[in-house]
Amino acid sequence: MATVNFIILLLFFFLMPALVIWLCNKYPALDKLGPIVILYILGALVGNLGFFHIKFFPEQLPSVQNLLNNIMVPLAIPMMLFCCYFKKSDTRSQLLSMIFGLLAVVIALVLGYLLFGKMIVSEDDPQYAARIGGMLTGSYTGGTVNMASIQKMLKVPEETFVLANTFDMIVCFCYLMFLISVGIKMFRKILPFKKSILTKEDEAALEAAIAEQKENPYKGIFSKKGLLYVAKGLGLSIVIFAISYFVATWVNGLVNDDIFMMIFILMLTTLGISASFVKPIRDLKYSFDVGMYLICIFSLVVASMADLSKINFTGSIGILLYIIFIVFGSLLIHTIFAKIFKIDADTMVITSVTYINSPPFVPMIAGAMKNKDVLIPGLTIGIVGYAVGNYLGLFIFKLLSVI
Repeated sequence: MATVNFIILLLFFFLMPALVIWLCNKYPALDKLGPIVILYILGALVGNLGFFHIKFFPEQLPSVQNLLNNIMVPLAIPMMLFCCYFKKSDTRSQLLSMIFGLLAVVIALVLGYLLFGKMIVSEDDPQYAARIGGMLTGSYTGGTVNMASIQKMLKVPEETFVLANTFDMIVCFCYLMFLISVGIKMFRKILPFKKSILTKEDEAALEAAIAEQKENPYKGIFSKKGLLYVAKGLGLSIVIFAISYFVATWVNGLVNDDIFMMIFILMLTTLGISASFVKPIRDLKYSFDVGMYLICIFSLVVASMADLSKINFTGSIGILLYIIFIVFGSLLIHTIFAKIFKIDADTMVITSVTYINSPPFVPMIAGAMKNKDVLIPGLTIGIVGYAVGNYLGLFIFKLLSVI
């Protein structure tokens, strides 16, 4: 019976994200919430409604949670990095915007820590605020996978991760609404702007990019070719997982401090980026999408592990204020840099969106700006963010720890 329960739980955690994604594609109202939000809600219900784990799965639930919690993110990291395609920036404006956008995020993280760090406290951990700062670095340079990776690396509690990610989604939604409603027009008045004249072909390209973003990315995945691509990507990711595990174990054995997870995540990142330079690996279809699906599983699992009774919602106002400051503070700092160095408005905006909201939002904002020229730069900058996010998150944590 115990084995049957274990398998039932595994199937639940593996298949529920597929159901949620299908429902989001079918019903626009659910799509506005997004799969991750819905999975957080479902996970929180599973973990905090006592009848689920007390009556039905009293022993198996913690075992399944720990198993999936420990392997989903490490498997996802390489798969999401395989598709990286690094290209030289085509223009001075794009290169400067990429550099100053990253710098703006770092400055906002440090200033926000100085302003709100004392409000983010934990009796058990004097470096609690610094760990959150490091974790948020991943979110605002790469995306969810970087945030989840750094959470593992810095051992941020599951409750804190779920809370911070929930705040992040709320604030980033407000940030996008600001840009779409008044922000783009405002920045075009403040910064250099040359109106882009769209041909019918340009409009069609933008519409196609936005449609591709909305299209189900898993379409065709169960075809013979699709399954072969998935098998190759997962197989290579497992090999990288194994190599990283053994290297991290070996290095951890050489030092007195527990640095296993830090070495493990950085090895996964480095090997994933290295693999992306091999064209056959970079061209593997579905690797990024499968990686994102693993992150969906992780989101469901980590939410189910969060004990909501332990969350001090009143005391969490510091985290919310910190996130608001990072998102809108980095936008302001980036604007100042753009003004000084004469970076055009659309390039600055698309760079900011890429860092703050991650690359999947680039086509939507490019469509709102009616500017197809920012599509490729935005996606390229996003790749850089995915690649550097984990390294930068560790650096920011070390920096904030000594401030």
